[in-house]
Amino acid sequence: MNLSDGAGKGRIILHIDMNAFYCSVHAAENPEDYMGKPTAVAGSVELRKGIVVTSSYEARAKGVRTGMTVRQALSACPDLLVISPDFDLYRKYSKGFMRIAGNYTPLVEAVSIDECFLDITGSSQFGSAFEIAETIARRVKEELSLPCSIGIAPNKLLAKMASDMRKPDAITILRRRDMPKLLWDKSCQTLYGIGARTADKLLRLNIRTIGELAAADESMLMDRFGVYGSWMKRAANGYDDSPVEPLHEAPKSIGHTTTLPADLTERDQYRRVLLNLADQTTRRLRHQRMVSSTIQITIRDPDMRTITRSVTLSVPTEAADDVYAAACKLMDAHWQEGKPVRLLGITLQTLTPKKETPLQLDLFTYEAEPKKERLITAMDSLRDKFGESAVLTAGMLGDDPSTLIRNKKLRGTSLQKDFLRDPSDSEEG
Repeated sequence: MNLSDGAGKGRIILHIDMNAFYCSVHAAENPEDYMGKPTAVAGSVELRKGIVVTSSYEARAKGVRTGMTVRQALSACPDLLVISPDFDLYRKYSKGFMRIAGNYTPLVEAVSIDECFLDITGSSQFGSAFEIAETIARRVKEELSLPCSIGIAPNKLLAKMASDMRKPDAITILRRRDMPKLLWDKSCQTLYGIGARTADKLLRLNIRTIGELAAADESMLMDRFGVYGSWMKRAANGYDDSPVEPLHEAPKSIGHTTTLPADLTERDQYRRVLLNLADQTTRRLRHQRMVSSTIQITIRDPDMRTITRSVTLSVPTEAADDVYAAACKLMDAHWQEGKPVRLLGITLQTLTPKKETPLQLDLFTYEAEPKKERLITAMDSLRDKFGESAVLTAGMLGDDPSTLIRNKKLRGTSLQKDFLRDPSDSEEG
């Protein structure tokens, strides 16, 4: 199948998107309880003000939406079945569909726990692009009892757009020449890679649709948006050269976010959350044998406005107390106490292998650091053996919601991909 619009044969890219993944996993595990019924996974089932993470298509048909409180969701759909998250289970099924995808090409890029790109340009021995997509969808349904949507296109951008066009359980082909008819009348925010804020800025420039963006003056876009403006015009015309990048051993960043069951306004409250986030991200960092030089925090308010702020450390670290201190400084500098917080996250960036990173210690730390490292190693060993709550610092004690961050079964994020790097170890993530 030739998806290119020119004379030469182009790439063939698939985007696999697992439909209502968390709810579909629960239905696959317990079909008699959940299959074909309105369900929702909520971060805090025991609190009616907990937030809906995702919902089944049956629930969506009755008005349930991601981001609703459990109370609102039950009001919209009184027979809604609300389920506690189980990230161990989601990771198991994620590995399952990634394994199936990997049977048809080594070029599999995991975007998140429930979606991936495949470059099948060299996979013609398995059939046409559509036949490969059909085979993958069939195997995922038969072996895992999960539905998925698959987009087929000459690049990642269009493959992602294609998989979004028909859900659930569909295969869609999108060529670049199809864009004017199928996509140019859609709003700019429909274009993969353009968020609400950018769409609002484009609207102020009288650019409302993808077609108007495709026809916009590139120099004007670059004046307003920099190189991102040039990318937007190319994307609106269906161009995307980005390669499918298989997951390598070394991650580019390690992050964790948590949606809070109640808005936090006091410094001590959100600092406890930051402490648990710092603890878990550095645990994952050390599992990958990396150190980090850049600490980023993510803050979201109840109106879903999100900001990210980061700082670069003078010395790379793997220690939770260093990350926690940096995160607290960022929070104090960029968030006023009293303003409500709905979501918090910490992401460790600028990662380098620990064994290849020289650490310059001053006169005050050269004796203390080896002792600190031995203590961290001992604590990690105890927690690996006896569980995350086996050894805790005083600030991590308590029963408030932030302590659930340590529970990998109940807490996770669709963006964590550590567990895909080491097939023999699904504990981290």
